[in-house]
Parts: sequence; structure tokens; C-alpha cells
Amino acid sequence: MGLLDLLFGGSKKAAYLKELYTNGAVIIDVRTPEEFRSGHIKDSINIPLPSITQKIPSIKQKKKPVIAVCQSGGRSSMAVTALKNAGIEAYNGGGWSSLEKKLAHS
Repeated sequence: MGLLDLLFGGSKKAAYLKELYTNGAVIIDVRTPEEFRSGHIKDSINIPLPSITQKIPSIKQKKKPVIAVCQSGGRSSMAVTALKNAGIEAYNGGGWSSLEKKLAHS
């Protein structure tokens, strides 16, 4: 998969994220607890963006790639930057509801 496909989306990105998820990647939802309670991807973990750096040690212990999601992709992008800076393999899944549909249908 080309870097541009991963960065800018498309069906290749969706297929790659689904493959990561199928192979055990962890989905971290960085929205607020209230937003998370209103709906989320099954088995995703809620770690609000302001807490992400504090949770890095426990995320590293999972020894799995991370797919970060939020409402639209902005907060998850910031989370991915923090995770990558800490040496964690991380990908921006964008908006949680959009990714949920892609995981189910791609």
C-alpha cells in the first residue's frame, strides 16, 4: 500500500485498517466518556485525548498496533502523533462510526 493511500484514505486504507483489526490491533477511541457512551466500536477502549500520554505505558504493554478514532479524525490524528512519538505503531482510523461501517463491510 502506498503512503498516500494510507494518509488520504480510500478503499486501500479501509482494507488495511480492517486487516490490522482482524489481526488484533487495538482500537482506542479518544473522545470524551460522554461521547463514547453515546456509541462506539465494539471492544474499543475509551482513552480521552487529554489522557493519552499518561496511558502510553499501558498501551505499550499490549504490544499491538493501535487504531485511534474520534468523531471526525482530528483528535485521533493528534493521538496517533503522540503514540508514534512514544514508539507505538499507530494509525488514524478517523471517525468512529465511519470506521465501524468499513470494518463491517469492506
